[in-house]
Amino acid sequence: MEAMSVSDLLPNLLIAAMAISSTVQAAEISVAVAANFTAPMKQIASEFEKETGHKVVASFGSTGKFYAQIKNGAPFEVLLAADEETPARLVSENAAVAGTQFTYAVGKLVLWSAKPTVVDAAAEVLKKGDFEHIALADPKLAPYGAAAIQAMKALGVFDALAPKVVTAENITQAYQFISSGNALFGFIAQSQVLKDGKIEGSSWLVPAKLYQPIRQDAVILEKGRGKAAAEALMQFLKGDKAKAIITSFGYEQS
Repeated sequence: MEAMSVSDLLPNLLIAAMAISSTVQAAEISVAVAANFTAPMKQIASEFEKETGHKVVASFGSTGKFYAQIKNGAPFEVLLAADEETPARLVSENAAVAGTQFTYAVGKLVLWSAKPTVVDAAAEVLKKGDFEHIALADPKLAPYGAAAIQAMKALGVFDALAPKVVTAENITQAYQFISSGNALFGFIAQSQVLKDGKIEGSSWLVPAKLYQPIRQDAVILEKGRGKAAAEALMQFLKGDKAKAIITSFGYEQS
């Protein structure tokens, strides 16, 4: 049997070296994600992992709580917030990397009930007031909750409905209150109930003029500074694959 020369072995050695390099470079990244973005982020993470080899460890919750956790030293490397103010504040406080903040999605607020015919096309149900509870996320912690308050005030119904408001810890819990029937309806993110372009139950897409735009910004946190996986995720979020997923859940692009 003829011995293989160095030139014969070279291609195999290069393949082996590339495999080892890929394994070494692949990293785990800890990401704090606004609760309204749970479903799209799970799809994005799957595609990102296939493409890069990096693994996403995502935590979902309210932006306000994530801010407090980050300031208290939580090991998050990237934040996908439900607003633009929190990432900017973290940058100003040297808790996030300047120049990395960008808008990855613009959210839409919807008034939703799990039951058909409850929410009408003009949201007259809000003016009737013949219901016990209306759910929304804590406006102090969740931008969608703050948007719900703005919308009700703009419609002139907030004072009458305030005693009926059930405040959830985050947008996911608000959805649970409504889907379980503990609240007849409430304000949540459209992305939570939009499936294949349709919404089950009954809903009213709140006109954008009734609340401040929900610009959802991402930023690399101080613990992610200089880390290739964090930078790769930010680039992936700006790419066509991620944008297609984000749009499919009813978000707009900035």
